[in-house]
Amino acid sequence: MPEGPEIRRVASRISKVVANQGPLQVTFTQPHLHHFGEILSGRQVLNVTSRGKALLTQFEGALTVYSHNQLYGRWSISRIGRVPKTTRTLRFAMHSTTHSALLYSASEIAVLSPEEMENHPFLTKLGPDALDDGVHWRDVLKRLMDKRFHKRSLAALYLDQTFIAGTGNYLRSEILHQSGVHPFDRPCDLTRKQLGLLARTTLSLSRQAYVTSGITNTPARVKRLKAAGIRRSRYRHLAFARSEQPCYRCSDLIERIEISGRRLYLCRRCQPKHLP
Repeated sequence: MPEGPEIRRVASRISKVVANQGPLQVTFTQPHLHHFGEILSGRQVLNVTSRGKALLTQFEGALTVYSHNQLYGRWSISRIGRVPKTTRTLRFAMHSTTHSALLYSASEIAVLSPEEMENHPFLTKLGPDALDDGVHWRDVLKRLMDKRFHKRSLAALYLDQTFIAGTGNYLRSEILHQSGVHPFDRPCDLTRKQLGLLARTTLSLSRQAYVTSGITNTPARVKRLKAAGIRRSRYRHLAFARSEQPCYRCSDLIERIEISGRRLYLCRRCQPKHLP
C-alpha cells in the first residue's frame, strides 16, 4: 500500500494536469457514483491534496472526491486520448483538454459535501500529517507523550493513522531505526531526549521520502552507492528490506521480524530493547 509521501506526490502530479485547467470531463464506473459524473463534468478542480493515505480532489461547487488506494488502487496520468495498457478496472477518471488522470482498482471512493468531509469516519480520526508544513516536531512529541499513545509499542503506534497520518510499513522501520529505538519499546519507556529525536525523525524522514520519491537513505550514501552501480532497491533504505545486510552504522546484520503479519526491519545493536 502506498504511504503518505507517495500519495502526496501523486496528488501533486494530478494537480499539475487537472487543477485550474478549465472544465473537466468526469466519469465514475461504480453504479452508486455514476450520477456524479454528470454533476462534476463541466466544473473545474480547485485543488488536489492528500491527508495521510487518502487523496482529496476538490471541485468548484463545494464537492470533494475522496479516494483511498487501499492495497490495489493505482493512479495513472497520461496525455489525453492515450489509454494505459492495463487489466485493472477503471473507477474514476478526470479529463482536461490535455491530460487524463485515471484511478484504477480502488474500491474506496466517495463524493463528499463539506459537512460530510467534517464527519467522514476515516478523515475525522486521522492524526497530524507529517507532510503538512504546519506540523512541528513538538506536535509529534506531544502525541508520543499523550496518554492515548504513550503505553503502546512503537511498532503498533507507527501504523496507527490516528497517531500520525501517512506512516506505513517502510517508514515505520526507517524512523525507528534512524532514531535508535526498539520496535517493542513504548514512548513511556524512553527518555525525553529519545522522544525528541524520534519526533524530529518522524517528520524529517517522512518529508525526505516525499522529496526523493521514497528514498530514506542519506543523500551522500545514495550518491556513493549509485556511483558504484548499485540498483535503487539496494540503496533506497537504511534498514527496510535489507535483511541479512550490514547495518550502515555498526555493520551488524539487519534482521527481519514479523508483527501481526507485517514485516519490520531492525538492527539489534543500534536499536537495543529498553530494560525496565
